[in-house]
Amino acid sequence: MTTAPKDVFTTSMWIRVTLASAALTLMTAFPIYAQTSYDYRVLATSKTSTLEKEMNEAADAGFRFSFVMGGETAMGGSEGVAVLTKAGQGGRYSYKLLATSKTSTMQKELQEASDGGFEYRDQTVFKSTFGGQEVVCILERDKEAPAHKYDYKLLATTKTSTLQKELREAGTGRL
Repeated sequence: MTTAPKDVFTTSMWIRVTLASAALTLMTAFPIYAQTSYDYRVLATSKTSTLEKEMNEAADAGFRFSFVMGGETAMGGSEGVAVLTKAGQGGRYSYKLLATSKTSTMQKELQEASDGGFEYRDQTVFKSTFGGQEVVCILERDKEAPAHKYDYKLLATTKTSTLQKELREAGTGRL
């Protein structure tokens, strides 16, 4: 591996050559994956109910949930942003979003959703309309697969050492 030269002009040129080499390497590898095309849908809203509705509409069009993030966006303020990827035929998946600031409520709703065939996929934090923060869990159900029911144990702590202890206890069935 070569090191970058010391003066600014040469360093700038070195960066361009390095980036061009990286791009060429990626372009050379790309044809292997060029056989598959992807389509994406980005959803952003400040309301959990709207996000759930739009995710289910996207699912009906063949999209499947990929990931979510909550926070400040450039134009929308505090929003939840979900990215979905085209998964093939429409209508296979459905989504349920749970939002609460209370651990006991989330535990109860997670279990009810699991009993209905939904599985945990991801979570984020939204700022609610009323000024507080809510944890939002995204659950998915594959309508073509047999429903799996899980017993969810919601662990909530501010200390990583406590989290590790509780995870170990849950893993051994002692929680």
